[in-house]
Amino acid sequence: MTALGDLIEIDERTVLVLGQELRVERDQPDVANSLVHRSGDTLVMVDTGVTSAFRAALREAADRVGPWSRALVLTTHGHPDHVGNNDLADELGVPVEHYVPARDLDQMRDPGPYWIRSFERIAGLAPLPVPPALVGAKVVSLFQPMRPFGQTTRTYEERPLERIRIGSLRFTGWTFADGAVRVLRSQGHCAGHVIVHLRDCGVLHLSDEGNGPCGAMCDADQLKIQTVLGAVSLLFEEEEATLLTDGHTFALRRGADVVSYLDGLLEQATALQVAALKLTGESRQVRPSEFTTRFAETIADLEVGGANPNAMFTAMMAVNQLRELGLRPESGAVDAPWSRPTPHNPDPTGPAPG
Repeated sequence: MTALGDLIEIDERTVLVLGQELRVERDQPDVANSLVHRSGDTLVMVDTGVTSAFRAALREAADRVGPWSRALVLTTHGHPDHVGNNDLADELGVPVEHYVPARDLDQMRDPGPYWIRSFERIAGLAPLPVPPALVGAKVVSLFQPMRPFGQTTRTYEERPLERIRIGSLRFTGWTFADGAVRVLRSQGHCAGHVIVHLRDCGVLHLSDEGNGPCGAMCDADQLKIQTVLGAVSLLFEEEEATLLTDGHTFALRRGADVVSYLDGLLEQATALQVAALKLTGESRQVRPSEFTTRFAETIADLEVGGANPNAMFTAMMAVNQLRELGLRPESGAVDAPWSRPTPHNPDPTGPAPG
């Protein structure tokens, strides 16, 4: 049994700090795992989680991997469970750099609208106890204290974009610590997401790109999620990475086990899409509330709920899956039918193609 702030030592200079699951009914925020590493004389901290207790665990981890005389704090994306203690960068007492994704800045400054929009998409599809605006406010309130910026915070995109080759693969992103730390653009789980490769210890931190077979967030990109899972799997097949960590599963995966795990996520993604296609059937119209109920049953049958499964995130996945199948809402009304756009010109008197 793991607890918030537990430390898993990977080697003498690398520690994984464990977070916790989301339990809204208990007013418990989810807290993302953090990776703490020393590269030469540089402390590298990947994500800072949230809560004062987790902040103390980060300090303990930083002491354990020392000594260091400078620091690099890297934010994988802007969700509150990853950024709440970012101002810790200001308290390390050494020269420090802190980078965040530019595309996530708005939600980091004010997470309310981002989460309200996410819950508005599932109004009528999931048992929201109160209107979406209040649910969004409630969820955001769990993540306290929230300090996503420090005095040195900059965006990755202020640095020149680099072409990064690892084995046979090519990425774009940014390198630090003389190339020992590689920040690779992925942008699947949300618009600004990055993953981090620590060359010298062989760790690949996937953060939230592996949070299940279907991304739930309003800005998730399913193709990018699946593409990065395939690319990371190849890194392990080529032994360019040897150990996988992520944001929300409390385990270390090594070597061939990583390939099997990532292949499993891709298999789940295809199985879920096939099942969703069957649920929509031959009908030109789909009622999203009915689809969501049956989709939740399918997820349970396939056992593919992902990290922090609950009814709200399942409904968010269902909406995204409908979009992946090419369906669109016919109006903005709650539980309005979704349908497939007609692929041909509906007006027989209109211009012929070509």
